[in-house]
Amino acid sequence: MSKPLVDADALIDMFENASARQGEQLKKAVSDATLAALQGRALTLANIKSALKGVAEAASAGAAKNTMAGVDAETLLDKAVAGMDAAVLKAVEANRTALATLATQGADLRDKHMKKAMADLDKIEDTMFAALKKAADTAGAPVAGAWTQVLEKMQAGGTLSGAQASAAAEQVAGMAEQMQGAMKSTRAASMRAAQALAESYTAMVSGVLLGMSEALQSGAGTPAAGMGGRAGSAAGKGGRK
Repeated sequence: MSKPLVDADALIDMFENASARQGEQLKKAVSDATLAALQGRALTLANIKSALKGVAEAASAGAAKNTMAGVDAETLLDKAVAGMDAAVLKAVEANRTALATLATQGADLRDKHMKKAMADLDKIEDTMFAALKKAADTAGAPVAGAWTQVLEKMQAGGTLSGAQASAAAEQVAGMAEQMQGAMKSTRAASMRAAQALAESYTAMVSGVLLGMSEALQSGAGTPAAGMGGRAGSAAGKGGRK
């Protein structure tokens, strides 16, 4: 049996006993729990949605049990959403780093794997909203009403992770386009050099051939002169006889 993505009991207990002054502690705890869940699985949209849903349901269950003075469910859920957003922001950065590395290595965004990764990055915010809405649908009153307010604010203002995901997608696309352009320029320069070499190749061959011919002619003339000298000497000897 696989280990649960989220320690629901720990989160429920934390939200159930949270005071009005523990908002930032809740946010950090939720962020850490969400990040731990994301790190424990492949960073797919399905796993992101599952982790967020588990954290949201635990926060919702804990908030419903909280009877502390001065604490309302909406405030608790706001902190929960902020914590999840902070964790997803790190997931977005991890995606951006990986995609940027591939882009600088010349990866083509038209490749099916790159296209899917870019599309998933663009769907991060929608995935988060869908997960929270799923958790809200299972909540009872009065937490359901608190979720409605939280989700409305989230839709109106967006999320940090969603904004970062959009910026990251644009950045990676720009880097990929720049690298593809650079690679095309490099290939074009290589082709021009090869063409120039090809065009001068016949001249190079002619020069080599000419040099070889001159060397052969020079070599052929020297032995002939030597032979003529020896012939003259022999004739001289015959005359003395």
